[in-house]
Amino acid sequence: MELKPQKVEISTQNIAYYESSGKEQTIFLVHGNSSSGRSYLHQLQSQLGETYRSIAMDLPGHGLSDVAANPEVTYSLPGYADAVVEVAKALDASNAIFVGWSLGGHILLEASDRLTDAQGIVIFGTPPIADNPPSLENAFLPHPSLSLGLTAELSQENMLAYVTTFFRPDMVEIPELFLEDIALTDGQARGNLGASITPGGYRDEIEIVGNMKIPLMIIHGEQEQLVNADHIAKLKMPTLWHGKIQFISNAGHAPHWETPEKFNSLLIDFITDVTIGDRR
Repeated sequence: MELKPQKVEISTQNIAYYESSGKEQTIFLVHGNSSSGRSYLHQLQSQLGETYRSIAMDLPGHGLSDVAANPEVTYSLPGYADAVVEVAKALDASNAIFVGWSLGGHILLEASDRLTDAQGIVIFGTPPIADNPPSLENAFLPHPSLSLGLTAELSQENMLAYVTTFFRPDMVEIPELFLEDIALTDGQARGNLGASITPGGYRDEIEIVGNMKIPLMIIHGEQEQLVNADHIAKLKMPTLWHGKIQFISNAGHAPHWETPEKFNSLLIDFITDVTIGDRR
């Protein structure tokens, strides 16, 4: 079944989203930089989506959502967090399991103090970073294309180079959907995000995971090209599910797309645990 985009109006703009047919526990999916809710098609159009009410929004300036009227404010971690909180409330999804990929994970950490009814948070491709100073050099691997994610204007060659980092290094064919999405993205979304990553420009994510009260699952592709798992493993995370990072083999930065069966299985196990009150 083809999922059709829907629209919801929040205080700043119209937001596009996709919703599966499932009726059980809501899962709220937030995509990464220069991508869209379509990156979660392997969740929305799977047994996971048929069982659980799964919602994947397009962030402001991404996919089919409106571009930001005030890009300096909206295209920042606090601005994106505002949008996620508003959309979740508007769609009666505030009690969801919130799942964030890459930038989406950073947004969920930024919004976590307002997601008071969330049942749990899942992040992947998201190394928690400090805010003063930002610990980017420790959190990320030294990849030559990493900076493209914070560059406003990209050539077709640069778009391909950046999207290629989403997948394991031996990925033969880059999915066309991701190239379409980066071309759709408002360039200011990247440029202003980069400008906002300054001391005091966002909440300290290392403190957030260190003081989190709800269950947290972290997934990591073993062939990740951008994120340093060693950085994450050193952090204090008292509610980390099973007390460890969940590694997925044969996957890079986008395990939800590269290895959806493994990813979805982990997500179902996490949901089952947290919704029956097993806070291991």
